[in-house]
Amino acid sequence: MIYLELFFTFFVIGIFTIGGGYAMLSLIQAQVVTQHNWISEQTFTDIVAISQMTPGPIGINSATYIGYSVIQQTGAAQWMCILGSFTATFAIVLPSFIIVLAICRAYSRFSSSTLFKGVMSGLRPAVIGLIGAAAIILITPDNFPDWKSWVLFAAAVAVSFIWNLNPIITIIAGGIAGLLLY
Repeated sequence: MIYLELFFTFFVIGIFTIGGGYAMLSLIQAQVVTQHNWISEQTFTDIVAISQMTPGPIGINSATYIGYSVIQQTGAAQWMCILGSFTATFAIVLPSFIIVLAICRAYSRFSSSTLFKGVMSGLRPAVIGLIGAAAIILITPDNFPDWKSWVLFAAAVAVSFIWNLNPIITIIAGGIAGLLLY
């Protein structure tokens, strides 16, 4: 049955893809275009373009469109095509859901353990260091090429900390200021 094939294919893609939606695309293409021959290369390219334009993760959007298209090619009714979309989308999300659920259960189970607390207290400075390293990389002269960028950065920090301005307003104001300055 095509629904089981859709489910298994996208479940496997969800399990073996690390790195987000764009990392999924090559595996999705290999499965649905090359191996199963469900859609053409041109249709896959169109689906990727549509998936980039619609809100949400590109891998999930692609699975939704492909699930619909595969069932539609069989000549099924529209509600069966929607079921195909649901099947592919559910299958690609399910592995991540299971992994996060397992992590949450492990966290709630071991959060009172002194060993766990020790590991977490050791990881906190490491995470802060990684975030700090990323920030330092972003503020090097190669990434902040001129004084205008530094002024925008300082202004954003000032309005955030001194006046406690809403971050969304700060981002919009920074975008407008950057548009005007550049």
